[in-house]
Amino acid sequence: MASIKQRPDGSWRARYRDDAHKEHSRHFATKREAQRWLDEITTSVVTGRYVDPKAGTITLAQYYADWSQRQVWASGTTVAMNLAMRSCSFKDIELRRLSRSHVEAWVKEMSTRGLAPGTIKTRVNNVRSVIRAAVRDRRIPDDPSAGVPLPRLRRSEASMRVPTPDEVGALLGAAGWHFRPFIALCAFAGLRLGEAAGVQLGDIDFLRRTIHVRRQVQRNAPGAVAISAPKYGSERDVYAADELLTLLSEHFAEFGTFGASRWLFMGQNGQPPHQNTVGHWWRTTLKAAGIDGLRLHDLRHFYASGLIASGCDVVTVQRALGHARATTTLNTYSHLWPTAEDRTRAAAGALVTSALASVTKGESRSS
Repeated sequence: MASIKQRPDGSWRARYRDDAHKEHSRHFATKREAQRWLDEITTSVVTGRYVDPKAGTITLAQYYADWSQRQVWASGTTVAMNLAMRSCSFKDIELRRLSRSHVEAWVKEMSTRGLAPGTIKTRVNNVRSVIRAAVRDRRIPDDPSAGVPLPRLRRSEASMRVPTPDEVGALLGAAGWHFRPFIALCAFAGLRLGEAAGVQLGDIDFLRRTIHVRRQVQRNAPGAVAISAPKYGSERDVYAADELLTLLSEHFAEFGTFGASRWLFMGQNGQPPHQNTVGHWWRTTLKAAGIDGLRLHDLRHFYASGLIASGCDVVTVQRALGHARATTTLNTYSHLWPTAEDRTRAAAGALVTSALASVTKGESRSS
């Protein structure tokens, strides 16, 4: 029910009742403005986009504090979401007052500070998930972050560095005895940092030549770690090369494993190593090997490139790396697969080789 009535002072009072029979009203200088406002309200009710004007009076930070308590997140997700919200420049703005310009200014500020495009994208997407939840909760009618442009990410082939076999060999030679098998698991089995840190002796099946990836180590409180399932449910079995298993078995025979649960690598207080600890081991090894600009994650690219060069198909590489979808594998490594041009040249080369071989045999018989 809606109505417009002129007040004694000449202004126009427009009012309506929502589905809960709660009355809302506003005053306008002209009847036309009042009618336009009521028309907008009526349209939002008919289209299902109506939002109580008072529902968005809480700030984004206040909404997040309540909403986040109801979410089922892994500890790493909680850390990432909290970090994004702490860095959000408009977290103390009321939801109903959020605008596209707030998001654009935040993106510009992060870019000016030199944050990587991938980091900016992750933080914006995390905050955007909170805003979208507010839309679904009917706190605000629209998502002001929709369509905000983000810094362009570099193409995979431009940003990826794949270590050479010589570099991997140098790293293995320079690594301390406790870190050498860690490098081997990343370079020759494609494990992520957290997955390698969480390997236990029972995860390595020497008889069936398989490494079971069943857990990962994540950051928790400062200096503490949390053990969880691998990211995106990427539990998997990695079919290990005999050479890798031999390297691991020789290491265990000489140095053993650690802890009651037989961790392969040891951090503090009987727990597997924290990410910062692994980072220290890695930087020390890089310096000893005389290599610059290489990340531990690049060893995973080394493993993937080796599988692709050996002719493994997309699904095989996806399963070996623990990607949730084959599209993730293609988006990351499509530039490493042979193109149609490469296959055409190889096929033509094989034809030339076979034809010339026939000519050579004919010349040999005639002579």
